[in-house]
Amino acid sequence: MRLIGLTGSIGTGKSEVSDILRDLGAPVIDADRLTHCLQKRGQPLWRAIWARYGWSVLGADGQLLRRKLGHQIFHDPDERQKLNALVHPLVRRAITQQVAEMSQKGYSVVILDIPLLIESDWRQKVDQIWLVYAPLEVQLERIMRRDHLGREEALRRIQAQIPVDEKIRYAHYVIDNQGSLEGLREQVTRLWQKQQNTATD
Repeated sequence: MRLIGLTGSIGTGKSEVSDILRDLGAPVIDADRLTHCLQKRGQPLWRAIWARYGWSVLGADGQLLRRKLGHQIFHDPDERQKLNALVHPLVRRAITQQVAEMSQKGYSVVILDIPLLIESDWRQKVDQIWLVYAPLEVQLERIMRRDHLGREEALRRIQAQIPVDEKIRYAHYVIDNQGSLEGLREQVTRLWQKQQNTATD
């Protein structure tokens, strides 16, 4: 089974690419979705976060206030590292379990949608890296519009990750997402069809 790592940087539009791949029938394991599940009240990651940060990051219903926690850690690199130390092992375990299940089902190609793939050891575990690219100004515009942030705060969130221009050197394929959704869909469709054809050769 071939593992393809799909990644990008905040504001590049990786989620759009992931949705297109699902529409094409690709099996996608989404690290963010797994994280959300593990952060639900009573789940292992929720308990770990609550033990560290207390009630300040929980709503009245006990659910995690992700935006509040995100705002807090983006202003504190040390705290961000500590949170990652809680999150990554649990998410890694969940991804590994899903990969094993996909293998048992006989899939020949599986997409791993992992935002910090290049920054983590997943970079060595996948067969290919697909990077979703958009230039800095496009990233800023998308983040400001999506998250209702000012330019300074949006830039701070971008700078918390490896610059997307630097990530290009790790990529086997770069998916350019600074144009239309139709153009993006055409790129992703061609790339996925190529992988399927290769897998059946």
